[in-house]
Amino acid sequence: MTRLHGHTAVVTGAAGGIGAAIVRRFAQEGCRVAALDLIAPADGELQLICDLGNDISVQSAADAIASAGLLPTIVVHAAALGGRGATLETESAFLSQMMDVNVGGAFRLAKAFAPGMQARRRGAFLFISSINSTFATPGLAAYAASKAALDSVTKTLALELAGHNVRVNAIRPASIDTPMLRGGFESQPDPQAARSANIARHPLGRLGTPDDVAALALFLCSDEASWITGVDYLIDGGASVTRR
Repeated sequence: MTRLHGHTAVVTGAAGGIGAAIVRRFAQEGCRVAALDLIAPADGELQLICDLGNDISVQSAADAIASAGLLPTIVVHAAALGGRGATLETESAFLSQMMDVNVGGAFRLAKAFAPGMQARRRGAFLFISSINSTFATPGLAAYAASKAALDSVTKTLALELAGHNVRVNAIRPASIDTPMLRGGFESQPDPQAARSANIARHPLGRLGTPDDVAALALFLCSDEASWITGVDYLIDGGASVTRR
């Protein structure tokens, strides 16, 4: 029997990168998947356009999922707004937007789907955070701050929902080879040198892949992890050991 047989998942950021890999892996493991993103995802039983920074958009997606007869037992928040900028260079509007999508999206998803999970006494939330949430990250001030806030939400929500047998965890990846990361390399004067320097920070000698993250997401959202909640898991090729 497949590992997510009988489960239904909502996955945000499902049109590319980590989110798309999670959608595919979950579907392979027998999960019904509602895939959400700002553009129509390619995979998923139900494919919805949704802005995680907008209350109405998230509620509309939740209504569409309910109308399709889907009762989510898993919610994965992989959608994220990225962008570079040192603290003194960060505009207030950019910071607000970053927090609203990366952190506010988690709040909106919890409000939309946690009550049903509580009533059924079954569910798991997984938030995709970042290794940068616990390290000083010059040039990524707003992004790192949003991920640190997401780690805090993970722990608080885990305690709030534990009594209803609903689990909440986070994954903190290091450099994953996604369009967002490649865009960061391309913004540098020498993209290949930037990529090589980034790889050198990981003792295992390569960038991570979306499938690497999807494999960990599968475990944490499966019934095999039924006694794990309130934890953020590093998946970083050893980068946090040396942080070089």
